[in-house]
Amino acid sequence: MSDINDKRLIVRYSPGQRVNHWIVAICFVLLALSGLALFHPAFYWLTALFGGGQWTRILHPWVGVVMFVAFFIFAATMWRTNLMDRRDWQWIRQSGDVVRKREDRVPESGRYNGGQKLLYFLQIFLLLGLLITGILMWREYFWGFLTIGTIRVASLLHAIFAFLMICAIIIHIYAGLWVKGSIRAMTRGTVTPGWAWKHHRQWWRSLRGERRHTTIDP
Repeated sequence: MSDINDKRLIVRYSPGQRVNHWIVAICFVLLALSGLALFHPAFYWLTALFGGGQWTRILHPWVGVVMFVAFFIFAATMWRTNLMDRRDWQWIRQSGDVVRKREDRVPESGRYNGGQKLLYFLQIFLLLGLLITGILMWREYFWGFLTIGTIRVASLLHAIFAFLMICAIIIHIYAGLWVKGSIRAMTRGTVTPGWAWKHHRQWWRSLRGERRHTTIDP
């Protein structure tokens, strides 16, 4: 099935990919709120959203498992299109031109640009860190196998990974809002040919069956 339909809209995400993405997004919000509630007494009032402190402690790790599984199913489908190449590193070096809306000066992007690919791998690293440290902190199942020192170190690292993940997601959301038309891709699954040409020209060319060789200076 072609990625370009009869109405000239380009299919960027399948229904399954969009459902998966929004499962991850909902889980992230729940984890951020419950995590803050458990992190500091000043945020304990947030436990009311989950039925109290006990339910917050029960639900937080299980929601984390759901998010981890959903994210890695989504990430697995995107693996090949997120592998970095020289063009992507050049895009990152010239990211200032993108911020200044001078995208004509940066190398043409494939399905994802260098910044998106870097964020993709950062999120994989952070989620693996959150999973490992979260398991070490999961007292109901793993408390008897670890020393209190190990749990304290895991708790500190878990908080650091969570903070970095929140920052990464904020950047992800901001970029989605800043690049007009990106939100449509995750709500309707399609983008316009003009959007693809402007932001992901190499991907657009591949859908059209075109080829263009570009030399990137080392």
